[in-house]
Amino acid sequence: MRKYLLFLIFLLPLLEVIGFIIVSQWIGVWPTISLIILSSILGAWLARREGLQTIRLAQMQMNQGQMPSQVMIDGLCILLGGFLLLIPGFLTDIFGLLLLIPKTRAMFKALLTKWLSKLIQNGQVIVMNRRPF
Repeated sequence: MRKYLLFLIFLLPLLEVIGFIIVSQWIGVWPTISLIILSSILGAWLARREGLQTIRLAQMQMNQGQMPSQVMIDGLCILLGGFLLLIPGFLTDIFGLLLLIPKTRAMFKALLTKWLSKLIQNGQVIVMNRRPF
């Protein structure tokens, strides 16, 4: 896992710089900068809207006595998507938007659920259930 993370830390900035160069040659420097700023503003608005909707749904489920597990995974995807949109770059913006759009988020939720289940089964993640006083 650490190998992949280290590889991603070095590869992602390189790909983003290459993307900046290609897009700025295609549409110009100022339109490229404007596009990056616009995608950040759009992403922040979408993350806020989806995040508030997810919080409301989680509260509703808890009020009904249900555990909002799928809603919590939604919230994790929205948080990650919002974070990716804050990082300047086109690749991170694309992945961030995909995590914020409900229809495409479902695919990532399935992958994340499978990955978390595997970590829990292997004992790499311990789930603690505490009872309130």
